Amino acid sequence: MKNLQSLITLAAALSGLASATPLVETRSPSKNVTSIATVNPFSGFNFFVSPVYRQEALEASAKLALHGNFTLSKKALTVATKISTFLWLSDTATISQIPSWLKEAQKIQQLTRKKQVVQIQIYNLPDRDCSAKASAGELSYADGGEAKYQAFILSVAAQLKKFPDVRVVLALETDAVGNLVTNLAVPKCGDAAEGQKRSIAFAIANLQLPNVSIYLDGAHAGWLGWPGNLGPTADVLAEILALAKAINPNAVVRGVATNISNYNGLGNNEQQGRDELVYIKNLQPLLAAKGFDAHFIVDQGRSGSQNYTREGTDWCNNKFAGFGPLPTTNTPDPLVDAIVWAKPGGECDGTSDTTAARFDEACISPNSLIPAPEAGTWFQAYFEQLLVKANPPIAALF
Repeated sequence: MKNLQSLITLAAALSGLASATPLVETRSPSKNVTSIATVNPFSGFNFFVSPVYRQEALEASAKLALHGNFTLSKKALTVATKISTFLWLSDTATISQIPSWLKEAQKIQQLTRKKQVVQIQIYNLPDRDCSAKASAGELSYADGGEAKYQAFILSVAAQLKKFPDVRVVLALETDAVGNLVTNLAVPKCGDAAEGQKRSIAFAIANLQLPNVSIYLDGAHAGWLGWPGNLGPTADVLAEILALAKAINPNAVVRGVATNISNYNGLGNNEQQGRDELVYIKNLQPLLAAKGFDAHFIVDQGRSGSQNYTREGTDWCNNKFAGFGPLPTTNTPDPLVDAIVWAKPGGECDGTSDTTAARFDEACISPNSLIPAPEAGTWFQAYFEQLLVKANPPIAALF
């Protein structure tokens, strides 16, 4: 026990340097490029390890060691110190943490001479999660949310400008486009729709920085990958980009982020609507026809298990899920820039407490792990499940 606790302490101390170690060798960056939007922003860069998730996973490792589960504890150390996940900007207060994140990436670059790419999910749209309740946020259009969101975005841009030598990938407002395509009949979604399009466009227009690449929300195959949804999805994405160009004629985005916080496979699931590669290959030509030359990033952080039948409502703390393929630029198709872990595995999707203000019925489905805490808080039992069911298996650090 003492020896393992010492290793945990050592891992925490060295984790900043560990984050400089690439999980998979990356391809060389393209030559003769004039804009970051024309190249894969991950190529030639190491995936930066989130200091937020690192701390959560280190504490989870210590809990496992305390209960004598040394095998899982060692695997948790690998997740904590070696595997890159997205940092989430889910409220205004978190903006103050951006400098510490980027300073750490900057320091790693200086010490190791290995360039880092920092991945951030911006998730603070007014009336977000409008078709559900589990992840409702701090802003609403009825309470001046549009102006507050604009101030939020300008504050984020101001912080990113301070670190021009650190590459940043931004994914914008997961679930937003899915709701704009399929859930306008839900009053909260319908009322917010035009404001959300304007807000996302404002974010695109004002986050045009030389070191920043932007991916818009594309929900996932089980939501928007059906024939009747593909055309409307392309329409909404093209409309948002056009609105951004009306604000800033030079506004560009690299592409679309799919499967964020979901469980679909990537080229390995024959169940209809459950494979992101099929979805991407169907969506990309429709976007290209509208002048949107999209590339994609795909969340595989909880996609390790594809051997069960899923329903569309199985999004909340799915009890069959395991950690999936590691972040890499070695992808099954050139349209896919990178496999990423956007959702930090172990952070809860939503509470199973039926009396909670943000309770959603999906979180007590037959396929949800119960009991579960509030969305965004640490869910130790779920983290342990993801470790056990990981495919490929997580290697122990020591």
